[in-house]
This record gives sequence, structure tokens and C-alpha cells, in this order.
Amino acid sequence: MNIINKKIVMRDGVKLSTDIYIPEDNEKSYPVVIERTPYGKRHLSRSEIDMFGNSVSRMEMARRFAQDGIITIFQDCRGRYDSEGIFVKYINESEDGFDTLQWVYEQEWCNGKIATMGLSYAAHTQLALLEVLPSGLCGMVLDSGGFFDAYQCGVRQGGAFEMKQATWAYKQALESPEAINQPEIRELIEREDIFQWFKKTPWQRGHSPLSALPDYEDYLITQWENERFGEFWKKPAIYNVDKLDKIKDIPVLLMSSWFDVYVSSTLNNYSALKACGNEKLSLIMGPWLHGNRNDTYVGNVDFGDKATFDHNLGESWLEYRANWLAGIFNENRAFHSVDIFAMGGGSGAKLSSQRLSHGGEWIRGNSWPLENTNSLKYYLTSNRGLSLEPELIDNKISFLSNPDDPIPTIGGALTSGGPVFYGGAYDQREASGFFGTKGDNSPLSSRDDVISFETPVLKEDLLVCGDIKAVIYLSSDAMDTDVTVKLIDVYPVSSDFPEGYAMNITDGIMRARYRNSWEIPEIIPKNQVVNIVVTPFQTCNLFKKGHKLRVDVSSSNFPKYDINPNNGSFDLSDTRKVVAKNTIHISDIYPSHISIEVKK
Repeated sequence: MNIINKKIVMRDGVKLSTDIYIPEDNEKSYPVVIERTPYGKRHLSRSEIDMFGNSVSRMEMARRFAQDGIITIFQDCRGRYDSEGIFVKYINESEDGFDTLQWVYEQEWCNGKIATMGLSYAAHTQLALLEVLPSGLCGMVLDSGGFFDAYQCGVRQGGAFEMKQATWAYKQALESPEAINQPEIRELIEREDIFQWFKKTPWQRGHSPLSALPDYEDYLITQWENERFGEFWKKPAIYNVDKLDKIKDIPVLLMSSWFDVYVSSTLNNYSALKACGNEKLSLIMGPWLHGNRNDTYVGNVDFGDKATFDHNLGESWLEYRANWLAGIFNENRAFHSVDIFAMGGGSGAKLSSQRLSHGGEWIRGNSWPLENTNSLKYYLTSNRGLSLEPELIDNKISFLSNPDDPIPTIGGALTSGGPVFYGGAYDQREASGFFGTKGDNSPLSSRDDVISFETPVLKEDLLVCGDIKAVIYLSSDAMDTDVTVKLIDVYPVSSDFPEGYAMNITDGIMRARYRNSWEIPEIIPKNQVVNIVVTPFQTCNLFKKGHKLRVDVSSSNFPKYDINPNNGSFDLSDTRKVVAKNTIHISDIYPSHISIEVKK
């Protein structure tokens, strides 16, 4: 195999460092697969790990693809590692990607067929190509990323800002060319205490852990302060709602996982492609964290040996991908498939790893949502239950939302939060090791500002699989507040878990001022009832007979989402904090409820 490093010139003269791996017979032309990454084109990928824990290098990937006569290309994104230019997260990937693929298409060693691949940011760089499709594009492997709408998933959710963007910026600033080439800049960033900075959000320009690197600070604060939906959020690299029909005729492999931050991006991309007639789709949804496709566990919960990608969906992820690429290049593959991991069904015992045995199994289908699903509606009740019928008498449950004492994030569908916070499934307790907890292991549900509603003990298994929507009728004495909703699988008391186990399944948030419009925020009229709709990520979980389904309603989930100061201001620099008294209304007139999709 021949390896060429090429500095490909972009339209503005910036040169991007590109490694090209060509099979030995370099007199032929070949199909090409390309990955554009900000994480170092020669670095080991955190997600290219087999089920035995062995890392797969870029060279090994290229060698495997070369066996099928495929050229492999890895490129450093603008302003990262060996590439020139200034890094501005997401924004340059459309033009840079187009220029790169057009250059590849014109080379004599390219036979005119090009596929793209990559995880996370390297999936975002792929959909960034939809603004103007480059010649020869004939397939995409969108692994745990690829923005459908970054305003709704990836940068913001429900009007709130995803704080993983802050931790990502801090960590990646340490690996920036500026920090690598100028030790004094790296030292200034390393000296910052990121935990202390999370105690004094929101950050401001010139007053953040990124102040030594203004370019990184500026793009982060710009994302944070642009809270209304508008032209900023319609940039080609981060908004593809209206562009997916451009790839309605090419094969697309989409993969994500229930505890990944890109659940809704992946499933929205799938649904939109299906709606515009693409019948060459493959969808995989595992139980993993972001890209950890060969782990059997997330957080403190284990799904068993069936959970890994390797030896369940294919011999290995590398082999599966190689076969998929060879199939699209040779036009001999049956493309459409849907593989969904249904979590749950395990023993509930404590394993030697000290994790809960939750179990699960793969379901093969023809579409998402899966066949034979229907909607089930649970109404919130005044005795904090969940009922199939609404209460007829008007009832209220009030709680205080204190921005200085937010509900701590205990896992969930998120990534890039380290070292401050982490994703996964956990017993919902204020255990030590989680940012902002009391550390006394008390249940989150025991807090006065968490209102829990749960079903009676289930008399039969309930497979929740699909969309989830909570409708909360709320009044507040503040001008604005957040509503958070978390779906929880409540295990019964056992000898291994004498206090039971409340496992988080999915969650969502809605900033009340955006309840009617993403473009035009509206304060809450004081103590007037408003309708707040919260859409947690979709999921697939078996609530076993003997368990309970629980819904926790509150007004914060920090540091997963930024804190709403409840002051009604639309200015990020206005940090006045207001303790809000929020009231959930429960009656047939105000039928607060949660709708879930259930598979028969």
C-alpha cells in the first residue's frame, strides 16, 4: 500500500493536510472512502475499538479497505493538527468538504466513486456536503452524528444550551495548533479549573477558561448567546432539514445509540430520507454511549453479551463497514435494514462489576418506528401517580426552581462532558462523583424540586419503543423557567438493591419562553397556565412486569443543560437569578400527561 500526504488547496488558499492510502497496484483507478476529522488524521480513533478492547489504527482500516480495492483518505479539518487556517467549529466544513471531494474526484487514481465515513464530528462533516454535492458522491456512513438541526440536537435542545459544547471547547483548545506551538498558551488553559468555571456560568468573552484562545472562546460564546432560531442556525454545516432529498438516491448507513447525544439527529435523518423516497437505508440503534459500540454497559448498567456490535451485528464494525462499502461501490448490496436494540429484560441482579444486569436483545425490522406500535397516554395525577384516565377535579402541585441549586445531571444521553459530567444509565441518586450533588446518595426523587409520577406495579411487560412527548400545564410566578422531563425504569426492591434502582432511560427539556415559537420568545404571564411540550429523545426499553414506569418533572438538569436564571431576559449577560415557584396543573381541563409509543 502506498501512502501519500498531500496538502490540498481550498478555494481561499488554505491547505488541508490529507493522507491518501492507495492499494499496491497504483496504475489502476479505485473507488475512494474519505473521513474528515478534527481529532488528528493519524491518531487512534476513540471509537475504533473491537470487542476485546484492541484499538484499530488508521493504517489497519486502510489495509482492510484496500483488500477490496478501495482507497482510504483521512484529512485534518481546517485549523486542526497539520492543516492550515483558523478552526471555527462546524462552520467551514461545507466548503472545505466540497473542495476536497472535488479534488479527489479529479485525480487519475479515483474511478469516480466516492463514499464518506466517520463518527461524530466526522459525521457532521459529511452532511455539511449537502449544500452543494460534490461529483462522485455515492454513499455515506453517518456514525453517531450528522446534524439534522443543531438548534434542536447537538448544540441546543428545547431552547437550552448543551453544556457539552463548553467542555469540548476546553479540551480541544488544549490540542489546538496554537496551544501546541505556544506552550505559554497551553499553560494558561491548563491552569484553569474547569470545575470552578462550571460553578459560575454563563461565561462571557474575556472571562472564561478559554480567554487565552479567543477564537475558541468566540465560537463557543456565539453558539451560547444565539438562543433564538434564525439565520445563524440555518448555516449549511449545521442545518439539513431541507437538504436531505439531495441524497435520496444514494445509500446511507446511519448508526447511533440510546445514550448518545445524537439520537434525534440520527432518527430524524432516517425519517426524512425515508420520506423523500430513499430505499437504500440502513439504521442501527444500539444501547451504547457515543461511539462505544463494543461496550456491554453504559454508566452503572449492563446490557449483556448481546449488546456489542461485534459478533452480534457483524464479525466486527470494521468488517461490516468494509462489506457495506464494497457493496455500494459494486452496486450489489441489499441496502435496507433496521436493527434496534431493545434494552431491558435482564435479571436485575448486581454483577461482579457492581453493575445492574438490565439485559436486552436486538430486533430486526423494516422501518422506524418499528412495526406494530401504538401510542399510550399516561396522565399525571395529584397523588403523584400515572393513570390511563385524567383526573376530573382540578389539582395542583407546586415546587421551587432555584438557579443556585439546580438538579444535578446523573447520566443520560450525552457525550464530551468530561471531566465535569458523564453520560450513561445510573440509579438516580445524589452519589459522590457527579457534579453538583450532595454526595449523600439520597434519591433525586426525594428533593422538593423534583416531582415524581409513577405507575402502579406493572402487571405485564411494557416495551416502550418510539416517540415520547410530555405535555405539562404549568404556571409560574417568574417570567421564565425550564421544564425537564425524565423517563425512569423503577426496579423493585431486591437483596442486591435493597432500596430498589431507578434507572434513567431518556430525558428532555423545554425553555418556557420558546413554548410557542423558536424565533419569538415570550415571557410567561404571571401565574397564568401555559402549555409546555417536552420531547425527550426516542428510546426502546422493556419495562418488565413487576417494575414501575416513572416520570420526573423538574426545572433543571445541570450541567447537561445550561441553567435558566428565570429572570425572563433574553440577554446572556443578564445573570440576575430568580427563584421561581412553578405549579403543575392536573385535571381534565389541564390534562398534563406523557405519551409513549408501545410495541405490541
